[in-house]
Amino acid sequence: MNTANVLRSVYKRALRPTLLISDFLVPRLTHGPHRVHQAPITTSSAPPSTEPSPASLDSSSTAKRRRPLSKEQQNFLDSALRVNQAGELAATLIYTAQTPPIVSSRPHLRPLMQHMYDQEAGHFSTFNALLARHRIRPTAMYPVWTMAATALGWGTAVLGREAAMVCTEAVETEIGGHYNGQVRVLLQWMREMEERGEEVGEEVRELVGTLKRIRDEELEHLDEAVREGAKQAEGYPILNKVIRGGCRGAIWISERI
Repeated sequence: MNTANVLRSVYKRALRPTLLISDFLVPRLTHGPHRVHQAPITTSSAPPSTEPSPASLDSSSTAKRRRPLSKEQQNFLDSALRVNQAGELAATLIYTAQTPPIVSSRPHLRPLMQHMYDQEAGHFSTFNALLARHRIRPTAMYPVWTMAATALGWGTAVLGREAAMVCTEAVETEIGGHYNGQVRVLLQWMREMEERGEEVGEEVRELVGTLKRIRDEELEHLDEAVREGAKQAEGYPILNKVIRGGCRGAIWISERI
């Protein structure tokens, strides 16, 4: 045997124990369906358990499936969030236009008007973020709704406190019902997902919670308007009906344009 072969034989003998220890401490990676798992480290003198540890089980056997939204569901969410954002824009503009005349004649209403405006501004910010996150275009009717909301707010405030509160009651009645309908649809989706054994994404759950919170705050505004004399306004039935009809029309158009 020449010198090179002798050195090679000695090197292999010296390296072999290290490879055996390494094989024991580090689990092997295989490309097939069978896996070699590292034995658990224990300080007990008892023989190691032969039962597989939870970590060694294939997680896919217990994980729920996650199915993407259908085209119809995605279209529903796109139109719903687009309408919500447009509605909250209109609400902030209505309160902005109403506040100077109302506070001028009824200074004690300043905190209430500010509170309602602040909540609507928060809602608007929420839906702006949702539209940006999901790449949903806003309604093309922005300029029209901006002018209409400003005119509605100013016009009802000039008519007096009661008329302004009729506006709030009518708008919040329609918006509250609209949010409630969205919540019902999403909850139905969640029930169907769970019945099929599918995972309900955290984003869907968060959206339901957001819509419920905003709906409840809108209905608080409705209650405040009633307490402040909305139903005592002159011509209440007609004014309420006209404003609610305008809201329904704006919702229908914003869902589509």
